[in-house]
This record gives sequence, C-alpha cells and structure tokens, in this order.
Amino acid sequence: MLEPASRYTGYTAYEYLEAGKDYREFAYAKQLGRVPEYAGLELTTEQAERTRRLLREETVISLHEHVQVFPEDMGQLREHIKQGREPTGYEGLSRSGLTAVFDNGMDGTCCISSDAGWKYQDVLFDLGVRMADLAHQDFVIKAETVADIEHAQQTGRVAHIFALEAATPIENEIDRLDVLYGFGVRQMGIAYSEANLLGSGLKERGDGGLTYLGDRAVERMNKLGIAIDISHSGDRTGLDVIKLSKTPVFITHAGARSVWPTNRMKNDETIKACAERGGVIGIEAAPHTTLSKQHPLHSIESVMDHFTYCVEMVGIEHVSFGPDTLFGDHVGLHDAFAANLSLGQAHGSVDYQKVPYVDGLENPAEGFYNIIGWLVKHGYSDDEIRMVVGGNTMRVLKEVWV
Repeated sequence: MLEPASRYTGYTAYEYLEAGKDYREFAYAKQLGRVPEYAGLELTTEQAERTRRLLREETVISLHEHVQVFPEDMGQLREHIKQGREPTGYEGLSRSGLTAVFDNGMDGTCCISSDAGWKYQDVLFDLGVRMADLAHQDFVIKAETVADIEHAQQTGRVAHIFALEAATPIENEIDRLDVLYGFGVRQMGIAYSEANLLGSGLKERGDGGLTYLGDRAVERMNKLGIAIDISHSGDRTGLDVIKLSKTPVFITHAGARSVWPTNRMKNDETIKACAERGGVIGIEAAPHTTLSKQHPLHSIESVMDHFTYCVEMVGIEHVSFGPDTLFGDHVGLHDAFAANLSLGQAHGSVDYQKVPYVDGLENPAEGFYNIIGWLVKHGYSDDEIRMVVGGNTMRVLKEVWV
C-alpha cells in the first residue's frame, strides 16, 4: 500500500451536507486496517521498491470494483441502502495507487424502493447522488473518456468510471442506454446471472442466447461507445455478444472454469473467443469465486492461479484484473444478499471452505500493491506488468469509447 496521494485533502463522502439533518448517519467500516495487511508476499527491499515504483508510475486500472464503504454493522445494511446515499471510499482510494477504477455501485443490491433491485429509477438515483458527491471534491474525478484517464495519471488523481453489471434497468427501452450514457455510464453488462429481456444470465437452466432486443442493445452500445461486459452472462449469450459486437468485449471480473468448475467462471471457449476479437478478461477476487484446487482457501494465490492459466491460454495481452472488492465485510454482504446475487447457482454444488475475507485482495486500497508485488516476485517484466495492470484495458478503451 502506498502513502496517501498528495492530491487527497482528507475529504469524506457528503461532508458538504449535515449528518442527521440532510441524511441518516451510520457508522462505517474502516477503509484502512479493517483486516491485517497481507503478509504472504515477503518481498525483498528491492522488490518492494520496484512494486511501489510501478504502482506510482504506471497507468493502473481496475476493471471492476465497488469503491463505496459499507456499514460497520452489516445488520444495518438494508436500512443503509434504502437511504440511497452510498459513501465513496476516498481515503482508501488515496492509498490504492489506482489511476482509474470502474465502479459498479450497488447494481443488484440497489434496493432503494424494492428488495429485488435493478429498478431504473433507483439506479439513476444512485448514480446521481454519487456524482453530486464526486463534484464536491477534486481528487476522484468523474471520467468518461481516455483523455480523462490520461489527465488523472498526469495530475495524481483517480479517474472514477461508472459501470453497471447488467442492462436489466433498461427493460425494453433501448433509448435508456442513451440516458445512462448521458449520466456517465461507460461500461455495462448484458445480464446479471438472472435472465432479462436481452439475454440469459449464468444462473439459468437454459441459455437461449441474445434476444432480438439484446441484438439491438449491443448495436446501440457500440454506437454510443459503452464497453460491454459479459462476466455474468450465460455461455451462449456471452458468445453471441462477442460475435455481434463490432468492438472488443470485456469479461471484467471472472476466472477460468477449467481452474474452478462453477458457473461463475468462464469456459475456455468463451475466454478464447473474447481474446480472438481483441477483448480482455479481468481476473475476479470476490469471496469464494476464483478458488483453485491448488489453493482452495481463497486468497491472492487462488486468484493468480486463474491469472496464470488465462495468460498461458490466450496470451498476456488479453488478461487484466477486476478484483471486485469493496470497503467493508464483503462476505457479510454476500450472506445478506445471496438471493439477489444468485450465489447458490453461481457456486453450484462444488464444495469450498468459507473464509472471512480474501487474504491479499480484501479491499481496493491494498489490491493492486499486492497484485503488482506478486507479479514482481514471480519474475514478470515491467512491460508485462504494465500490460496487465492497465495497458491492455487502455488498448480496448481506445477502440470502444467515443
């Protein structure tokens, strides 16, 4: 973990408002030190300095995170969410070394008006309130273009990019894609595990592929310049998207089913097809997802088993990272929203031992220091590290974004 960014002035979310009057106040989880720092890297002094240099100097992009802070008492989670005021973890981001982050907000847990989530009005409310907060400080900036990411890199800021894990909120209104783009959304999934009007998610018994409405949505996203994500799409739907899209597609946060055989992982055919069309897979690290037989207790070592497998299969120029972390008890969030997140179908019947957190990739503040440190320790060159922590993503964005 780096020292706080010099641009960060100590701003906390919504400090321009009056707690208790303008919004309900909750006690939030610590952004730093909630769990012990990862001790497994054991870098030499030279390796540690090289890790810090790369994190400081390179364009480092996370393809998938949730950078808000969750209540300290997860028993208050649903009440907190209903207030519709998610706090961005500015302090943690100031220590992350990230140049840019794709923030997927509350997604299927955006339950302001309905426990089912994904309601269009709720998603717009969530996006708008988060943007209002970003506008009151100058360290984390709303990013919509490649130039914004380059500006953040040059000026010591963090480029914050809004994303959604599914297009479910558009229902059958294709023009809602334009509205979401106007709000700043620059990356979007097709379906989140549960099927919608565009196609099938990974939880469904049958996958009918993209619908005709899904075809139109892919075409509109291409025209708008929204990067498409198939992380939670079913296998056939994902392949249909890759084939139809005129620009490369992301698998922003997943792993390889050949390494850990659950629906939440992607099969080799999908990963290869994504790479053949110029796309990138970001390796996932949310609790109990990217496990491996070699490392069945979920940690950074399990995650990197998926990384090395994908690199060997499709080449290092098509692999990156979307750790899918947050500030707070991620396992507690999964326990509270297991149905919304389709965790039973995602994990299937594969046995695994539960952990309280993913050691080494627990939160956005520590993630990329440990990822780069692992790559340094395992002999990857500066050029290779540069590609997987940001370069590959920038290449795709230059093709996709307007």
